[in-house]
Amino acid sequence: MVASIVQKHLASPDDFIFGTADLRGLVDEKFGDHQYGISIGRRLDDTVIDSIADGPTLEYFNLYTGINSELAGITEKIAIDLRKAGIGAIPITPTVHTGPDSAPDYIRTLKADLSHKMVATRAGLGWIGKTDLFVSKKFGPRLRLVSILINKEPEFTAAPVEESLCGKCNICVEKCPAKAATGELWNIRLHRDAFFDAKKCREMCAEMGRTRLHADRRICGICVSVCPFGHRIKPQA
Repeated sequence: MVASIVQKHLASPDDFIFGTADLRGLVDEKFGDHQYGISIGRRLDDTVIDSIADGPTLEYFNLYTGINSELAGITEKIAIDLRKAGIGAIPITPTVHTGPDSAPDYIRTLKADLSHKMVATRAGLGWIGKTDLFVSKKFGPRLRLVSILINKEPEFTAAPVEESLCGKCNICVEKCPAKAATGELWNIRLHRDAFFDAKKCREMCAEMGRTRLHADRRICGICVSVCPFGHRIKPQA
């Protein structure tokens, strides 16, 4: 039932991925009995991503914010239909790092109440790359994620992914202007701070926003653009 409700709202299946996850013991108690998750990923336009050479472009910023808005709208509609079917649903909006932050806890930890990347890995959609990107099996890192928490066990679509598939590739590490990554491979037992310095990334993204977009925006996109996995899976013309 859950899968059919989600699919109903994904207008172009070629541009989306989704999966379901068992999150028992992994979500904050504030979410109550909503211990299962739906992860949805929306593909980013290859032409825009390919244009990112040494920093963000206005086209990338507009794409990033536009896809976030689209995903937020989709999850609200899915949540309404889930509730009509008797399933409790809490849509979690896309994580946004592009503007000034207002939540003191986020500024201190650079962690959201729920990690979309965690939900996506538990749904078997991909893994975490060396610069803390989510790398999907279908689109590489060229996507944005959103999640919905639900209170009934769904039909599960895939086994969780628990370790990185990046291997010896270090391109994102080498190209990162903030030098925020150590090059260590992610796995579910490794804390983010052990392989990636999110504060360094945030500071560099703020600098990129000021110098390239002339605005108070925190965005980069270089690691998304250079990832070989994202290039390999691009459709051929």
